[in-house]
Parts: sequence; C-alpha cells; structure tokens
Amino acid sequence: MSHPLNVVGVSGSPTHPSRTTVLVDEVTRAYAEATGGVARTIQLAPLLPELGAGPFRNSLSPAVTEALEAVEAADILVVGSPAYRATYTGLFKLFFDHIGQYALIDKPIVLTATGGSDRHALLVEHQMRPLFGFFQSLTLPLGIYAAESDFADYEIRSDDLRERIATAVSRTLPLIRSRVDPGVGVGVVEFARPDAF
Repeated sequence: MSHPLNVVGVSGSPTHPSRTTVLVDEVTRAYAEATGGVARTIQLAPLLPELGAGPFRNSLSPAVTEALEAVEAADILVVGSPAYRATYTGLFKLFFDHIGQYALIDKPIVLTATGGSDRHALLVEHQMRPLFGFFQSLTLPLGIYAAESDFADYEIRSDDLRERIATAVSRTLPLIRSRVDPGVGVGVVEFARPDAF
C-alpha cells in the first residue's frame, strides 16, 4: 500500500452524547487498527443547522463540504444511525443526499445501527443496505447492530458486542484488502462510470 488507509466513520445521530457515535467510533478504530490505517469519525449532530442551509451542495458551509469530501475520499467507510421510526434518521439521509452519486462506487461500507431493543436490528438490512446499494457501494456482509443494553454511561459494556465487532473485522478484512489493494488476493474489476459514455 502506498499510503495508510483512511477509515472514516459517520454517525447520523442528532444528539450528543450518542451511543451511535460510540459504536461508529469503536468500529472505525477497529478497522483502522486492523489495516494500519488512520481513523476519523464525523458526527453529523453539530452540522445539523448547516446541512439544512440549502437544497444543493454548493449552498452548504465549508465545514459540511469538508465532511462530504472526507467521506468521498475514504478508503473504508463506517456508517451508523440510531433507529428512528423504523429507519435511519433524517439527518443521516440528508447528509448522504449531498454525496456524489458515483462517489461511493465499490467503496467498502461497514453498516452499523443502534436502537432501544433488538426489535430494530433489521434496520441494517432493510433500510441501510438498500441506500448504499443505490450508490453501488461494496456493503460488507456483516452489519453491526447494538441495543441500548450493550452500553452503560455511553460506553460499550457488552462483551458480546465487542466480539461481534471483532468478528466483523476479521471476516471482512480479506474482502477489504482485495478491494483497496488489488495486489492482495483477488483483483478488482473497474467499471466505467455511466456518465463517461
């Protein structure tokens, strides 16, 4: 690898402190440590007033634009949202509405979510995975869901959750390496962007 991987996390929680942010940050750092990369977590809560400043990307503030560009430039993306009305937050969707349509093609995406109970666990599969399917991203097969009971004082206290994070990292690492470093394992087929024709 010519440079350390940029592992960027995005927490779609509108509150601070946030269990979602804790989870996203933990998973982001786990992938960075496993790949020798650099971790960064973007919290969307502080950007909420600026994200609503206008309908188009060119009307957004420099802080929001920088966050969008960091996501688009990431080598690995970890995304997370709390469950709101059986789906991700409006803040999460609003942020990704401003991401370039072709900016996340083939990018490895780690899906995470939190909720009050295990009843919301399918949020990862039924809501988040289709969103990143639109972006033609490489959503990794093991999503990570955490319930309120996995935390105490906004810290992960569940050994089971930590084990699930470790399992997700170890089992998806070969897939990530083959994507970001074609010299390792299976190479990557590059597709022409639709707007290139």
